[in-house]
Amino acid sequence: MAGRAAEPEVIWARPERAGRGPRPAHSRADIAAAAVRVADAEGIEQVSMRHVAAALGMGTMSLYNYVPRKEDLYELMVDAVSGEYDYPEPSGDWRADVLGLAHQMRAMMLRHPWLPRLMSPVYGFSPNALTYLEYSLRCLDPLDRPYGAKLELIASLNGVVTTYVANEIATAERTRSLPWSAEQEQAVRIGYLGAQVASGRYPRLAAAFTEDSGPIDLEAVFDRALRRTIEGFVAAPS
Repeated sequence: MAGRAAEPEVIWARPERAGRGPRPAHSRADIAAAAVRVADAEGIEQVSMRHVAAALGMGTMSLYNYVPRKEDLYELMVDAVSGEYDYPEPSGDWRADVLGLAHQMRAMMLRHPWLPRLMSPVYGFSPNALTYLEYSLRCLDPLDRPYGAKLELIASLNGVVTTYVANEIATAERTRSLPWSAEQEQAVRIGYLGAQVASGRYPRLAAAFTEDSGPIDLEAVFDRALRRTIEGFVAAPS
């Protein structure tokens, strides 16, 4: 197929368009933006070479001259949305700075619900991903740990954010698919759970619910998960 490499290659090391000829009609950024628009509007399942080519007004085979594989298209998409980070001057409080980045990541994933499904270390070396990692390490300058350990902390926080947001998105998608309201669903499930806990078969769960039976503050849960990851890292030996 046109544009396909015979050996592994990094899309960022590849010329914007394979072969000779006139100036490319589309930039890599144009292609990434079109794919992101498709994914945002219709879901990642609808991101195909044919669909993105149609959005750009070109033939599918022509798109392969710019992007040899759909996996490369995904990498362009992840890099494009990674450019949405804001990088303020680090405050010197490394905990606050990395927490700020984590909250930005969550907001980005909620804007682009397909993003958690594409998060992969393979895509961690694109231009915007490298900018993110360099800034993260800069925020961690006050932390007296080796760079390898700092990268582990960044990866751990990214994993917490990705897992948490993926669950948020899955819950929201399920709720939208229900033939009844979320409130009706919750009432039925709470009723069932209450009856099971009251049966006496689950004394520890009963104690837990008695201790705190109020609504769950999901924002607070998210923040605590991040802070516990950070403090666990600090407490662990180098």
